[in-house]
Amino acid sequence: MAVTIEGLKPKLVWQHFYEISQIPRGSGDEEAVGEYIISVAQRNNLEYKKDDLGNIIVSKPATAGMENSTGVVIQGHTDMVCEKNNETVHDFTKDPIELIQDGEWMKADGTTLGADNGIGVCFALAVMDDSSIAHPPMEFLFTVDEETGLTGANGLKSDFVKGKILINLDSEEDGAFYIGCAGGQHTILRRKIDWQQLPSGYSSFKVRVGGLRGGHSGLNIHEGFGNSTKLLSRFLYHLSDNINMYLGSFNGGNKHNAIPREAEATIAIPEDAVETLKKYAEQADNEFKNELQFSDKGIFVEVSDISPIEKVFPDDLQKALLRLIYVMPHGVVEMSHAVEGLVETSTNMAIAEIKDDTVELLTSQRSSIASAIVDISSKVKALGELAGFEIEQGGGYPAWEPNPDSALLKFATAAYKDTTGEEAEVKAIHAGLECGIIGEKYEGMDMISFGPTIEGAHSPNERVHIQSVKNCWDFLLELLKKI
Repeated sequence: MAVTIEGLKPKLVWQHFYEISQIPRGSGDEEAVGEYIISVAQRNNLEYKKDDLGNIIVSKPATAGMENSTGVVIQGHTDMVCEKNNETVHDFTKDPIELIQDGEWMKADGTTLGADNGIGVCFALAVMDDSSIAHPPMEFLFTVDEETGLTGANGLKSDFVKGKILINLDSEEDGAFYIGCAGGQHTILRRKIDWQQLPSGYSSFKVRVGGLRGGHSGLNIHEGFGNSTKLLSRFLYHLSDNINMYLGSFNGGNKHNAIPREAEATIAIPEDAVETLKKYAEQADNEFKNELQFSDKGIFVEVSDISPIEKVFPDDLQKALLRLIYVMPHGVVEMSHAVEGLVETSTNMAIAEIKDDTVELLTSQRSSIASAIVDISSKVKALGELAGFEIEQGGGYPAWEPNPDSALLKFATAAYKDTTGEEAEVKAIHAGLECGIIGEKYEGMDMISFGPTIEGAHSPNERVHIQSVKNCWDFLLELLKKI
């Protein structure tokens, strides 16, 4: 066993977490972790099925005396968001995640940890592995490719799952039960680049905005974190108003569900305007630091010399792109009037990149109200149309409507009280959980979502609170007994 997890409880959960941390499991690269799950099923003589997408379900008979109980499904997704700090050398397709125990927390070395949703997956594996646990008839559902589009859940067949109670282990706050989630969709904006040659007499530079915290575009969208892509466009918009600037490239963000932490562009300016560039960069650096001093104090604006760029954006596209990103809505659009403190509607300016001589912007909209998703998505679409961009919309997933009268919720709150002596919080979440899709596919499924405390999901700051893992495990065992 790795020194990092020695002595941590529950032992089986941490053993499995260490093992899957050695296995690449970025979205779409989950074959190996699927094989690991099957190996655990096989050594425990448990039946399993795997569908064409890679979703896996494992069945475990009830313990004596609980055979007639309603079947329970424990569900989590096997993929993780692969993010790393710019200076971190790590290949997510082959390198293991390096676990670091930092006091009360477990984190990774400059990368995402994969506790989202690795810890939930390992709870299921531990229940599969432990013959001493009292439980009703069990199914363990491992879905794939949740982070990039909920692909696995969307592709589930109607006969794949039999249980009528679902415990989703993909929430990130110890002591909170989630009974509803936002729905959402993507809006992608594209425009062809008719490259032009850079005239002579220009010097080339890379401009970089970095040092931001990033975070989950649903869970953290209300916290005021900076968006590197929008800040870079703001700087270049003002710079191009005062210097005859050519844009060679623009890239920021790399995940639809993460707030962009870093963005960079290559530009060319007249040779006699270098000092002006440096002055504007210093001014932007100071302004951004002041504006974000309480949420993103590590932000910086950096300018560096590069080899001469050869091709640049045409003037009309350069203007359209910088203005479009600058005015693109990002952040909270509306707070809920039904649930205090809950974000109702939001949008994330997630990714800007050049692909095959096309500039592409990917934005992500969320809301707990279906019509509000349509509204904010239509606004983003209209804005793109004004800028001459082609629009593609899709990747939608349904909201999970809360059911405060859920029998499972009553069992869960009672079990939590018995385990901790405290009252659990009952919440809805401004993020997409697979429960919304699963609830549509399996009518009558009673569902709840919970999990240990995880901070900084979808960023290299991701960490999981060690004691909360044990708390969550103890509660899960009590809940299975009560069911």
